[in-house]
Amino acid sequence: MSKQILDEMAIKRALTRITYEIIERNKGTEDLVLVGIQTRGVYLAQRIHDRIKQLEDVDVPLGKIDITLYRDDRHDASLKQDPVINDEKIGFDITDKRVVLIDDVIYTGRTIRAAMDALIDQGRPSSIAVAVLVDRGHRELPIRADFVGKNIPTSNTEQVAVQVEEIDHEDRVDIKEL
Repeated sequence: MSKQILDEMAIKRALTRITYEIIERNKGTEDLVLVGIQTRGVYLAQRIHDRIKQLEDVDVPLGKIDITLYRDDRHDASLKQDPVINDEKIGFDITDKRVVLIDDVIYTGRTIRAAMDALIDQGRPSSIAVAVLVDRGHRELPIRADFVGKNIPTSNTEQVAVQVEEIDHEDRVDIKEL
């Protein structure tokens, strides 16, 4: 069973609000960089980037990060094949920059921890903030999102499924029973 939580317009509004909050909290765009976490975080980061450009007429650096090698579940015997590495480098220097990591859903916090490890291997930012479309709770690590599109309380028997137009051919967020 599946229940739609956000439609295309709700996602657009949430990303616009996150964009305004990022600009406001950073007092503009100086030294600001955006980094999307593969896969859907990359597309959400692109949308926030485009909205910043529209609002501020500034082209902030935009990168993507693959956290495959930084995951703490890589030792799991159920992972039968080697990871596919999409991109190892962000493409610009993040040293002394204010990085906003962008992902679709925050759950246990382990993806964000892995992304922070990957970032630190590429430079030393002055700060790292986290922006997510959906915060579903159930943290296992002391990590929180600084910018949240929607808080959706879930049970551990539910899954939050984010779809983006760029790869799923529609924008929507559903809760599904496992």
